Order: sequence, then C-alpha cells, then structure tokens
Amino acid sequence: MIRSVIKTTLPILFGFLPLGIAFGILFQELGYPWYFATLMGICVYAGAAQFMAVGMLGAGVGLFEIAISTFFLNSRHLFYGLALLNSFGAWGLRKFYLIFGLTDETYALMTTITVPKEFNRERYYFLMTLFSQCYWVLGCSIGALASSSLDFNTEGMDFAATALFTVLLIEQWLKVRKPLPFVVAFSSSCIALIFFFQHMLLAAIVLSITTIIVLRFIKSKKND
Repeated sequence: MIRSVIKTTLPILFGFLPLGIAFGILFQELGYPWYFATLMGICVYAGAAQFMAVGMLGAGVGLFEIAISTFFLNSRHLFYGLALLNSFGAWGLRKFYLIFGLTDETYALMTTITVPKEFNRERYYFLMTLFSQCYWVLGCSIGALASSSLDFNTEGMDFAATALFTVLLIEQWLKVRKPLPFVVAFSSSCIALIFFFQHMLLAAIVLSITTIIVLRFIKSKKND
C-alpha cells in the first residue's frame, strides 16, 4: 500500500518540496529559530497562509489579525469538507486528522483517484494525507536549515504551485470530461478577480457553487 500511496502523491511531492523550501528560506529572514518553520508546517499546515504569515509577521501585524486572515483565506476548505463528508464515514480519530490535513491537493486526489480494491480506503486516504504533510514539513525544514549557509534565489519558486494545480486540473478533466464545471469555475474566477480582488478566492468559490446549484435547479425543473 505504501508504494501505491507514494506513487499517487508524487505530484504533491514535486509541488510541496520546493514550495516548502522556499517558505523555510523566507521564514528564516524573520530571525526565528529554524525549527519554527518545521513547527509551523506541522501545526498550521497551510501553504498559502504560511507565505502570507511571513509577510504579515515581517510587517509587524498581530497574531489575531493573522489568524482572521488565515481563516478567510482557508475558508474554501469548508466546501471541501462538505463534499467529502460522506466519503470519510465514521472513521474515528483518523477522521479528525483527515479533516486537519485536507488541502487543495489532497482534495483533488481524493475526488479523482480510485483506491485499488485490495486496499482499505480509510487507511489509504490517511496515508495519502500523512505523506503529503510530510513532504511539506520536510521542505520547510530543509529550507530553514539551508538558509543560514546558502545564498539561494527563490525567484520563480512559487510557480511550482501553479504547475501542481495545472497537473491536478488535467487529472480532473480526464475523469470528469464535462466542460460545464470548468467553464463555470473560469467565469467565476474572472468575475471575482474584477469585482472582489481582495477576496477573490472566496468570492470565486461562492460564485461557482451558487451557479452550479442554480443550473442544476433549472435542469431539474425542466425534467419535471
């Protein structure tokens, strides 16, 4: 099972490791001990929010403001959780970790892959989530440790996240094969970018879900 999980999570490894290294290097510029970056990867485990926190801490923003900003930035996970509520089932304590470790990337994999029949789905999802976080924590630790001895240019490193999401988008398309969700998502993102720039991500998610619900409601009425 472990070999299968590693193979499945390789796209996340290639995205998380360089991004984690970049975060570790940037975080060390704040002057904190190197292991703070590792602890942040373990306890916070929110890529975009961690990068945001670096800028906010550097600007002297308080922890309360950072916590509120992180909540709004990661509020999209509320919709991810609702979508996987039935999939996780009554899995006890593992379910709490799966909720904590749910990221954009693990959500994309869980809604795309088919767990091999010979493996237990609960354990497979758990290991997939655990390995993904390990990749991120490893990257954060390497970056933090290396920053004191290496002159490293991080320019362009954040493109790894874009490349990762592109791969996951292709995987979603190969499975779904229906253009409507992608058209709705693209249109909603454009509208959110123009009218809700400061809260683009949340606005795009709300617009996408609302549009899909309305379209399905109209379709169901026509069928009646």
